[in-house]
This record gives sequence, structure tokens and C-alpha cells, in this order.
Amino acid sequence: MSGAQAGRPAPGRGPRGGPGSVAPPGEKAQNFGPSAKRLLGTMRAERALLVLVVVLGALSVTLNVLGPKLLGEGTNLVFAGFISLQVPDGMTKQQVIDGLIASGNQQQADMLAPMEFTPGAGIDFAALGRILLIVLTVYVLAAIFGWLQARILNGVVQRSMNKLRIQVEEKIHRLPLSYFDRVQRGELLSRVTNDVDNIGQTMQQTLSQVVVSLLTVIGVLVMMFVISPLLAVIALVTIPLTIVVTVVVAKRSQKLFVAQWAATGVLNARVEETFSGHSVVKVFGHQRAVESDFRGENEEVYKASFGAQFISGIIMPSMMFIGNLVYVAIAVVGGLQVANGLMSIGDVQAFIQYSRQFTQPLSQLGSMANLLQSGIASAERVFELLDEQEQTPDADPAETVDPSAGELDFASVAFRYSPDKPLIDDLALQAHPGSTVAIVGPTGAGKTTLVNLIMRFYDVDAGSISLGGLDTRRMTRADLRSRTGMVLQDTWLFSGTIRENIAYGRPDASEEEIVEAATAAYVDRFVHALPDGYDTMLDDEATNLSVGERQLVTIARAFLADPRLLILDEATSSVDTRTELLIQRAMSRLRQDRTSFVIAHRLSTIRDADLILVMEHGSIVEQGDHDSLLAARGAYWRLYNAQFEAPVEGEPDPVH
Repeated sequence: MSGAQAGRPAPGRGPRGGPGSVAPPGEKAQNFGPSAKRLLGTMRAERALLVLVVVLGALSVTLNVLGPKLLGEGTNLVFAGFISLQVPDGMTKQQVIDGLIASGNQQQADMLAPMEFTPGAGIDFAALGRILLIVLTVYVLAAIFGWLQARILNGVVQRSMNKLRIQVEEKIHRLPLSYFDRVQRGELLSRVTNDVDNIGQTMQQTLSQVVVSLLTVIGVLVMMFVISPLLAVIALVTIPLTIVVTVVVAKRSQKLFVAQWAATGVLNARVEETFSGHSVVKVFGHQRAVESDFRGENEEVYKASFGAQFISGIIMPSMMFIGNLVYVAIAVVGGLQVANGLMSIGDVQAFIQYSRQFTQPLSQLGSMANLLQSGIASAERVFELLDEQEQTPDADPAETVDPSAGELDFASVAFRYSPDKPLIDDLALQAHPGSTVAIVGPTGAGKTTLVNLIMRFYDVDAGSISLGGLDTRRMTRADLRSRTGMVLQDTWLFSGTIRENIAYGRPDASEEEIVEAATAAYVDRFVHALPDGYDTMLDDEATNLSVGERQLVTIARAFLADPRLLILDEATSSVDTRTELLIQRAMSRLRQDRTSFVIAHRLSTIRDADLILVMEHGSIVEQGDHDSLLAARGAYWRLYNAQFEAPVEGEPDPVH
């Protein structure tokens, strides 16, 4: 890695074995209420459909709530018909009741008093059939409304998650490079994928159920008060008990859910790092160490997940226990009410069904706290990403320079990655169009940092960098970077064809231009040996090309972009000597009329540079051409001597 990485962690990596910038799992729990409110706010554009969801839910619940009452009427009809068969024909209802009272059967008389029956008539099957047909119609309509509600809500949730993913994607492009330096790639991927998916699943599973459950509780409660205020009061005991249990459990589980998803992010970062460097792990025999680290981090995920699921899982059985207690109380009190003639048996049956309908949504609301805690914990992590400080915005209005501008001027530039660690101080430099500026120096000298400042991956702390006389901070980043071509030491190709990778910087390039760039970069000489030529598909790591061939493709990409500024970060380090010579010739043609910056470790590659900058500790300690710097016998001479000659007798060892 280039020396410019000094003073900051490598991109996408934290300290070895650590979670980078990730807070220790469970260090603190975020506030549930504001996060839930903000999550619901992501669906603000879907308000009309959400109102329709509530209306459909209300219709479905209303019809479902009517069912038990109608069935209770059917039960009364059957029971009354059965009783009528036990009474001799010719007697009236009142005569039967008076006879029971006279014989001392007061309780039976009280039971028959609320019933409507005709002695000897039997069951009215026609009326019973009408009731059952009405019940069937009610439940079918309730199911249709429920299906429509679920379908509409599914569309609302999926569109909202789609917008959230777009927000995350756009946010990532607005984040400064420093964010990616301090956050592990696996942790970032976990937030973008796992956490967003978990939010979607949570909203999908809970929103509909919350609406239905709340409406069911209200509707059932109304019907229970209509049937029997006394039994309704008994059922109401469930609500405060449910709230107490849910709040107590949720308070303890929220921290564990935050810890669960934080630990998952750390584990993902470990897996991503290990798989990306799998060959290195194998070469140095670190499999056991990696497995040990993985087991430890996997154990953290297990502990947090087990604790979160176990504690939140207490809610459902607790609700069921409370519901069963209330069910017993209603059955006993309801039986006494029937025995005393205060209620019909059909009303008791309906009330018992309502008690089940009442406790079931309360239990569901309690169990949904499990999902909600997990989903809100994920939402907090995504919102944390969305709230990260962004790179400084482009100037508004932005300025621009002539497309042919290529003069770059560093004026008293100062920069540091950390406030307490100066890296570049008072750097002055001028690079003219058509000139090649080579930057050399030991690791940590600040070579790649200089390139990062040119590209505005970072902004200078003091001084200015000007292109064609215009401070680059007054240009848009897109304008600046569109004028720049880069070939990095680490090649990066995308999944797709070789043709698509070459044309990445200019998607509208013609076939002739692509082939011309490939020929100039000596890609054309090996591409015809591939089965599909330029249409050869590259996988995600381009393993079907050699390291040198991948580097040549990236150089062809720079040729095709035809930039005014050219940055080469040891671009020929991965090719053989013969290919290196060919590329050097091609680069000479490419650098004509362009301002070129070459970061070099092999000094043989920059002998023809117009200006060589020797950097140490962020400062330029020497500058000049190759011959003059050798003649000065200073820092450049020591570097050159270390690479090409044995130490001169009497001179200090240049390595030391």
C-alpha cells in the first residue's frame, strides 16, 4: 500500500480483530419512540393508501366482530327450540314459568324467562338457516376486506423500503472518504442489506396486525359492553396487565436487540475481510486464528440474539396466561348470570368468543413487540448512517474552467487526517500542461494523500489547489473528476464484459474508440486469445484474467476517458518487465498535452519525468529532474542507491 495511507486506517478496515468504528454491542440503547415515529414518517407519501388500509381493516374487523353475536342468536334459537319440545303443547311460556316457580324451581324459571319459545314448536330451521347464511356472508366479506388490506399494505411497505434503500444509496455517495476509512465494509453492508431487510419484514408483519388488533380490541370491547357491562369490566383487567408486561419486557429486550444487530455487523465485517483476503490467510497459516476470532464474534451474536429472543419471547406466554385467567373468570361469572336469568345462554356463548377475540389481539400486540424491538433496532442503525456528516457541499453557484485547462497549482497546502497528527504542511507546487510530475518517497510520506487532495476525496485544511487558476473547491466534484483519469495500484473491475469495463468512464464510446484504447494499452494483444474476445464476461473479482491483464484493462479505461489530468499510482507494478516497457511507451503518448502525476516506488519508471518530487513526512524535501537529484546526493539519491546499487563505501546504509 502506498505511503499516503499513513495516519489513517486502510479503507474498509478497522484495527486488526476489532470492529472499526462500531460501538461495542449493547453499549447503549437508542430511544424507541422517536425512532419508531421517524420510521413511520418514511411512509408519509403513502398517507392516502394508509387511510384506505385503516378503512378496510375497520370494515373487516366490524364484520368479524358481528359474527359471534349472530352465532349467539343462532344458539338461542336452537336452545329455545330444544326447550320447547320439553314443554307440553297448549301451554304458554308464562304458564310454564309460573309452574316452575310453584314447584320451587326458581332458578330454572329465571333461565327460561329471557328466552323466546313456543311450547311444542321445536327448532325453527328456516330461521336458523337464515342466520347461518348471514354469518357466512359476513365472514366472506370480512376475509375479502382483509385480503385487500394486506395487498395494499404490502405495496405501501415495499415502496417505502425501496425509497429507503435509495436514500441509503444516495447517502453513501455523499459521505466523505473518511467515513469509509473508519467503518468496516462488512459493517456498512450489514446496515445496507440486513438492517433494511429486517425493517421491511418488521413493517410488513406488524403494521397490518397492529391496525387489525387495535380495531378488534375496540370493536370487541363495544360488543362486550352491549352484552354485559359486568363481564366487560372483568375483561378490561387484561389491558393494564398486558401493558405492564409488555413495557417491562420491552425495556429489557431493546438493548439486546441493538446489541444483536451491532454484533451481526461486526461478524459480517469479519467474514467479508476473511473471504476477501482468503489467500493471504492461507499463505500465512492464520486459519486457526481467523476461526478463533469468528467463533468469538459468532458467540457474541448468539448471546445477544438468544437474550433478545428469550426475553421478548416471554411476552406471548404471559399474555396467554393472563387471557386464560380472564377466560375462566368470564365463564364462571357468565354461568351465574345465566342461572339467575340475567343473560341468555347465547349471549354467554357470544361473550366467551368475544373474550377470546379480545385477549388474542392483545397477545398478538405483545408478541409483535418482539418484532418491533428488532425492527426499530435496525432502523436506528440505518438512521445513524443517514445522519452521518456528509462531505462539504459543492459550491453554489459552481464555477468551471476551459475544458483544455491542465495547470495545477498547490499554494501553501496543509492537511491532516487527525487533528493531532500533521501530515502535509505548507506544500507549494506547480504542474504545467503536458508535464509529468513524479512523486516518490518512503511509506507514509503522503504520496497518495496528495492525489486524494487533487481529486477532492479530502479537502485541504489550509491553502488551495487550483486548476487553470480556479480553486477546485469552487468547482463541482463531478466537474473536477470528469477531467481526471486514474490508474491505481489495486485494480478494480466490475462484473461484466471486458468491453463494458474499458468503456466504464465513457459509456457512449464507439466500438472503434474502445478497440483503439485497448490497442494502446496492449489489451488487444491478449483479448483475442479469450473465448469471447471483448465480450468475455468477468466475474466479481475478474479471476479469469491475470493480475497484469486486469491492470492493462484499467489502463485502457484511462486511455478511453481521455482526461486532462492523469494520475498513475504505481500503475505498472503488477506487470512483467516486457509489458512494463510497452506500457511506458503507451503512457508517454497518453501524457502528451496532459498534466500527469505518477506515484512511483520503482524509480526506473520515472527517469523521464519532467519534475520529481521527493516527499518525507508530508513535505517536499527535494524536487528536480532525475539527473539533478542524483547529482545532489540527497534523499532521492539515497532511495535510488537503495534500489539499484550496493551502499557506497563510507556512506551510511540508505535503508537505515
